[in-house]
Amino acid sequence: MSLWSLFQAASKVGGEILGDGAVVPSSLSLDTRTIQPGACFVALRAERDGHEFALQAVEKGARALLVDHPLDSDCPQLVVPDTLVALQRWGQARLAAVRPKIVFGVTGSVGKTSTKELLAAAVGGWKTPGNRNNTLGMPEALATLPEGLGSAVLEMGMSTPGEIRRLTEIAPLDAGLITMVGSAHVEYFAEGLQGIAMAKGELVAGLDRGGIWAHPAADQWCRWIAEQPWARHAEALPVGEGEPFGWEDVESLGATGGAFRLRMPTGSIPIRLQLPGEHQIRNAALAAALAVRLGHDPERVARGLGTVTPGPGRGQLHGLHGGGFLLDETYNANPDSILACGRALMQVPGGEAVVVLGSMRELGSEAPKIHRETGAALKALGLSRLWAYGDFAGDYAEGFGLRAIAFPDFEALRDDAAGLSAIPPGARILVKGSRFWRAERAVDWLLAH
Repeated sequence: MSLWSLFQAASKVGGEILGDGAVVPSSLSLDTRTIQPGACFVALRAERDGHEFALQAVEKGARALLVDHPLDSDCPQLVVPDTLVALQRWGQARLAAVRPKIVFGVTGSVGKTSTKELLAAAVGGWKTPGNRNNTLGMPEALATLPEGLGSAVLEMGMSTPGEIRRLTEIAPLDAGLITMVGSAHVEYFAEGLQGIAMAKGELVAGLDRGGIWAHPAADQWCRWIAEQPWARHAEALPVGEGEPFGWEDVESLGATGGAFRLRMPTGSIPIRLQLPGEHQIRNAALAAALAVRLGHDPERVARGLGTVTPGPGRGQLHGLHGGGFLLDETYNANPDSILACGRALMQVPGGEAVVVLGSMRELGSEAPKIHRETGAALKALGLSRLWAYGDFAGDYAEGFGLRAIAFPDFEALRDDAAGLSAIPPGARILVKGSRFWRAERAVDWLLAH
């Protein structure tokens, strides 16, 4: 079975074909900014109506359109009542038709994407590209899932209750992994961390009966999930101290990564990573334990883990012209991930350890307090200076204390003499922030200057 034509897709999602239904799209795309020639453009109705961009997609090489009403174009069209529903059905049907031998789901408040990469490398599996981890991106990726796969690793994200449940309806899981339960998106959960644990636990609830899921043994909310009646159909695999699977003999290799031994019921095996930071060792141990528990050869698992390199904004370490290093962790931020990256920075050799932070989002009424606590915790780790910007920059700075400075926005951080230009040569610099604050701009400026 090759990729589907519009005729074949229509038989799965319904709708009417206008034009050549034998056209076979190479992929699905939701965004004209990134569309590739040969794709089927999906016109979604969101903050802006995707139908307004359909002709632009055709100009950029779209081979077909998925729309909710006929458009004035010669490009073949699949016309459906609801393009979102059709997108999700397309991905769901494709997965069912070419289902790999085992489908993994990965979620957690910190480290989802890195752990997805690690698990896919450990089992030699296909993986959802980039961060396509929501009810749009995941079915978009699944719609052109290859045939004959031994395994597929799907990243599953959420910001509100029910999102992971919907993802597991689209993609039923055989096995899963939760990296940790933390305070990301707490603004949307009246029950606080328990509500987040319930939402992450939707991955476990979505496992097929007899499925298995790995989690850090020390995470109290993961243990809470394992005790819930709705999780008892699946086997929990705690990984950590006092458990048959765990990690030990941890060694920081500074800018080049880290090393550890994976403890297993049958012995232990050395693993070397190209990802810096102890949090990545935990993520790798979780992935390795789950892979070995499911029958994968430990030597092959270790080799696979060693091939994973940091992605953009997710732990890339840049050497700077004037000496020192810049740790680019700009993809997103929450309190747990900021502190994990702060610890990683302290393991990198070099000069003064400093941090540039954009504010965090979706923390609710506790946001000022959480920013102050995060600033104080960074100071306690040993970082010597902090530059912050955004709506809670003052709270970061208040928590950090002396040698912290706050700016209202990136432009002020960039242009003020006390801003980015005041970072000392030779420093080790962590840059991180919420997506909203686009902290990658600070990385670009620092690398250029």
